[in-house]
Amino acid sequence: MNKDTRLSGVLHVLLHLGQVSVPLTSEVLARTMGTNPAIVRRTMAGLRQAGHVHSGRGHGGGWMLARPLHQITLLDVYQALGRPTLFAFGNRSDNPECKVEHAVNAALGDTMAEAEALFIERFGAITLDQLMPAPGSAPGAHNHAHA
Repeated sequence: MNKDTRLSGVLHVLLHLGQVSVPLTSEVLARTMGTNPAIVRRTMAGLRQAGHVHSGRGHGGGWMLARPLHQITLLDVYQALGRPTLFAFGNRSDNPECKVEHAVNAALGDTMAEAEALFIERFGAITLDQLMPAPGSAPGAHNHAHA
């Protein structure tokens, strides 16, 4: 099963946007993410609707942060992406009268609900500025300011 890397990718993009003062085009961001511009635009649309980024068209257009990184949490980004599924397992419902099936489904459901609540709590406590590399550390492999 393929892993959903949208959250990781969008966080990467947002942190880079937090390092520049000029808009970055979907093409530049696509090169950063190893994807194509249409996927960048589609992925960023939920962030724009949530008010985390804005975009401009034409010459000088591109994506910019609409809010500072310290005002955006991991939970905000997760929700803007449509709350991707955390767990790949699901409950069987082949035999609705089976008490074993009910017990298994209840245990799995309760455990997954607790795990999701912890996930939501932790993600709500982490702002994107906390993910930024320390000042003075190497900026990384990307240089978008001149792209």
